[in-house]
Amino acid sequence: MLHYLGYLIFILSVALAAGGVVLTSRLRNKYHLEIFSTLLYYQVFIFTFGFYGIWGQVVIKVFLSIYISSELLARFSDIAMLLGLPFLVFAWMMLIQFSLGISGRKSSNWFVLLFLLLNFSIIIVVGYFIAKTSEPKPVSLIKYYFILMHFLYSLLSFLLIIFPGNVRSIIHDYDRRRIGPGIFLVMLLQCLPLLFYNSQSYIAVIFTLTFFAGNTFLPIYLNYGTLFTIFTSAPEKDFSFEEFCKKFEVSPRETDIVREICNGLSNKEISEKLFISLQTVKDHTHRIYIKTNVKSRVQLIYLVKELKML
Repeated sequence: MLHYLGYLIFILSVALAAGGVVLTSRLRNKYHLEIFSTLLYYQVFIFTFGFYGIWGQVVIKVFLSIYISSELLARFSDIAMLLGLPFLVFAWMMLIQFSLGISGRKSSNWFVLLFLLLNFSIIIVVGYFIAKTSEPKPVSLIKYYFILMHFLYSLLSFLLIIFPGNVRSIIHDYDRRRIGPGIFLVMLLQCLPLLFYNSQSYIAVIFTLTFFAGNTFLPIYLNYGTLFTIFTSAPEKDFSFEEFCKKFEVSPRETDIVREICNGLSNKEISEKLFISLQTVKDHTHRIYIKTNVKSRVQLIYLVKELKML
């Protein structure tokens, strides 16, 4: 039974990894922005670590356990895991680079150099303790290394996205307030199972699922959750409400409904104020969402406020 579950989890891991890479490639090809190339690199590095560092351990134990002693198997597994950590370091660097880019900032070559120098120094120290000591156990050392560094870099990404500083973010405030906490929440969901992990198979399954599923959050949200294509260009200055309606082919009646939505009226209140049926309001609202590429009245209000059209 456990073997079949393992096959299922592996298939899901492959599907999630492939889906994340495909969705990110779609973003890069559609918008031609550097941040989406960075996000694609992040996806490649983080999923490479997932297959090498997580599934690689399973492969080692399944196929080598019958040929070598348990002590040698454990040592070989620890070394393989250690050699997979550079993929994780590059993934974290790409995540921070993405967070800098999406908040409107630019990173310097000095940042990249110092980041890599610091993290590879830490990996060397971790490797030294793995080679020279038996306590704490290597798997515990790597586990807590992952939890600590993953927490720090996810927190840094969260802060960069939530607080863009004096520069203009290329995405709406609505999205920043969801992407930043989303990254942090994914980190918590991934690290929580590891805190309780001590060779239990069911916890390993939970961690594997949260690892692969969690790392598809960014491409899924950026493909299906963001307000319309603000990525392609900066908002126009003095872009009036009338010009907005003309650009998105919003009809005069739909224009009235957009105004009332932004005034905070419910569908029922709009129908009473404009002397139209409730179903007509709903139909107009649905067409407005399609034309402006938003998915709710909250997103529509954020869009209008962001562009200062009312």
